[in-house]
Amino acid sequence: MGKGFVKYCALIGVNLVYASTAICTKLASGYSFLSWQYLLWLCAAVGVMGVYALCWQQIIRRMDISTAYMFKGTALIFTILFSALLFGETISWNNIIGSIIIVGGIVLYAKCDTEHR
Repeated sequence: MGKGFVKYCALIGVNLVYASTAICTKLASGYSFLSWQYLLWLCAAVGVMGVYALCWQQIIRRMDISTAYMFKGTALIFTILFSALLFGETISWNNIIGSIIIVGGIVLYAKCDTEHR
């Protein structure tokens, strides 16, 4: 496996970490405001965002920032999947169409990027 593949996997992993903040905030919303459980999940969300920020900085040091930002859309897809798998929320057709557009844009950008190198 090449270095590029590892960079893209790390980028997707970082966006997976970012999307996991949605889990923490969703769990926090199940408790009364400022209860210890609410604050615990809120602190967990902030902690996850801190890890994400550190990892994101390392990613953009090693990769073109326009490519890295292009992959941020994967976090939305992960959030939709987390919502369905963990919380039983339904995935609407709009969610599916939007996800297809995001993946299509990533593939199109990656294809054009490799052709110009």
